[in-house]
Amino acid sequence: MAELTHLRLDRPADGVARLTLDNPDQRNAMSPEMTESWVRAVESLATDRSVRVVVVTGAGTAFTSGGNLSWLASEPDASVDQLRDRMLPFYRAWLTVRRLEVPTIAAINGPAIGAGLCLALACDLRFSARGARMGVPFTSLGLHPGMAGTFSLPDVVGPAAARDLMLTGRLVADEEAVGLGLVSRVIEPEAFEADVLQAATAIAANAPVATRLTTLALRAPGHADVENALQWEALAQPVTMATADLQEGIAAATEKRRPRFTGA
Repeated sequence: MAELTHLRLDRPADGVARLTLDNPDQRNAMSPEMTESWVRAVESLATDRSVRVVVVTGAGTAFTSGGNLSWLASEPDASVDQLRDRMLPFYRAWLTVRRLEVPTIAAINGPAIGAGLCLALACDLRFSARGARMGVPFTSLGLHPGMAGTFSLPDVVGPAAARDLMLTGRLVADEEAVGLGLVSRVIEPEAFEADVLQAATAIAANAPVATRLTTLALRAPGHADVENALQWEALAQPVTMATADLQEGIAAATEKRRPRFTGA
């Protein structure tokens, strides 16, 4: 892969890929260069069968402040159609993370604001460092929410909480964020990187086929009803029952040892 700009990709543990938004001087704002690098990195991960989980985090003190404000305001005379043609590719570029079939973790190390929180919402799991503030203050800038925020935020926190957060623009953190379902864990800053990596490693150690299928089953908008869930499970569970990993998992449980899953 060609060199990435404002983005780092590393493999901190077996089966774990980590994407770090890396423009700390701009609070990891989503620059055009970062956006182009993001698309290339995600495309490479999507075809890498050795990847079992992807962590997304930020360099420095912020996760990401979202869209670059100077970029957003750079064409005051553009028409609505011109701006739409500009924004749709931006949204779709960042939401390519949803195409990954492996679990994705947003490791919110610092503020996640606007489109930055929308990126975190596109991930399967969200862990935050204590004190990290999150919010979608689009309307306080005179801007309608974007990047599928009006879909993903209600899906994650429910419609009432989504209205509160979007219409007031207020920021939340810590136990309130957990209570809303915005994040599932709050971790002390000094333990944040290690604890996130421990969780990612635990996910990567599980059976890859079962994990991928479960991840897809739980992705928004989920199953329409119980019957749809049953129909999916009646196909997906037999797929995993036909794998060597199931036999390994049962043998490991019987022998009281850790399983060694291969994805076969």
